[in-house]
Amino acid sequence: MHTTGIRQEIKDRVIARRGKVHLFDSFDPARTAVIVIDMQATFCAEGGPAEVPASRGLLEPINRLNAIMRAQRGHVIWVNHANQNKDGASDWAGFFDNFVSDDIRARTIQSMAPGSPGQEIWQGLDVQEDDLKIMKNRYSALIPGSSPLERILRSLGIDTLLITGTKTNVCCESTARDAMMMDFNVVMVSDATAALSDEEHRAALETIIQQFGDVYTVDEIAQRLTPVR
Repeated sequence: MHTTGIRQEIKDRVIARRGKVHLFDSFDPARTAVIVIDMQATFCAEGGPAEVPASRGLLEPINRLNAIMRAQRGHVIWVNHANQNKDGASDWAGFFDNFVSDDIRARTIQSMAPGSPGQEIWQGLDVQEDDLKIMKNRYSALIPGSSPLERILRSLGIDTLLITGTKTNVCCESTARDAMMMDFNVVMVSDATAALSDEEHRAALETIIQQFGDVYTVDEIAQRLTPVR
């Protein structure tokens, strides 16, 4: 896990703007979902084509948060990344043709194919039968056409998203930004997200808390859950 957090100067800026650091004082579990983003072999496996080494340190906090939410009748939604491919080409040419080299492109396209080993939720993560599992094909799970996440959230009456997974500053942040602009309450879970460096992780958290949502640890969320009656 990352050791850096939000700088005091950023907290002071937030307080000056809205009078307090945190947006949300409590969470209704029935209207809250943990969104677990890209915790799959493509990103978590050592030597994987899109490896995020720090992601392997997220198993305990993600499992703990999910267990807390399930016990309070909250929701857990696993969101993995997949891109259809044919003859070595991908349905996201804008990324694969421009942002990765030829050798990495081939490995990543193969790993991102639906049903490939790269799609498997990482070993050690506790997945329960009642959890929901969906695929996205862009960084954000909420950009139109990327996944059925919005429809699922609306149908379940969920208005608060607890964002976990990897990368903090890419797919997690992209989903969080879109969620806020679609009027969901957003929380980035600081000790259950990971990036390629402490600096990138912190930058994402600082962006979220200033403009798009809240930032809490797993323990801080647990303290703010409204008990189920």
